[in-house]
Amino acid sequence: MDFGGAAMGGAGDAGFDFISWYLEIPVISRLYFTGAFLTTAGCALDIISPFSLYFNFDLIFHQGQIWRLITTYLFFGMFSIDFLFHMYFLVRYCRSLEEGDFRGRTAHFVMMIIFGVTFMTLVAPFVSVHFLGSSLFMMVYVWGRRNEDMRMSFLGVFTFNAPYLPWVMLAFSMLLGHNVTIDAIGILVGHTYYFLEYVYPAVAEIRGWKCKKILEPPRILHWICGTYQEPVHLHQD
Repeated sequence: MDFGGAAMGGAGDAGFDFISWYLEIPVISRLYFTGAFLTTAGCALDIISPFSLYFNFDLIFHQGQIWRLITTYLFFGMFSIDFLFHMYFLVRYCRSLEEGDFRGRTAHFVMMIIFGVTFMTLVAPFVSVHFLGSSLFMMVYVWGRRNEDMRMSFLGVFTFNAPYLPWVMLAFSMLLGHNVTIDAIGILVGHTYYFLEYVYPAVAEIRGWKCKKILEPPRILHWICGTYQEPVHLHQD
């Protein structure tokens, strides 16, 4: 796999059908991509201002501007190469997770996003970062850990296994002089989620602990996502 490979979904192929490609994106990834694109478009057209989107603890919790808890994760800057870069990784790895590990487990995928957003919202007041969308970089971390044997290439210069992808991206951002605080938070959140979702249950099973799943989605989330199944009760005669 090439870190800097072809455009999303083969956009360079002859006869590329954007609508078909868009509709093939799983529903949660599609909703997030659409929200991010429309938010950026709204700012570019001066319909909305970035100043009404950023994370600000006082404005959210003292003045009731609750929407900022959502919009801070949807704005990736104005239309630019950097925006396209973020959209590429958002769609590619968010989609890969939803179609792979979380296929048929939509509620668990939403639970991962809720966990990440909650964790990063709690951390945000302590760091000088106003837009938290890049911290969903955690998806890249989780995807890499779940595809440990996959080989990747960084601009054709060197190859590495998928779990190192977030660290390669972090180092690349540092070389470009970008603030990597939000990327580092994304890695921390991704690692925490990976441990709670994949490592802890295995340890709990081996040691016979009563609580074997910490991040199990509630029934209402399963119901909303259409994955709820009535529990089966076995009756003995």
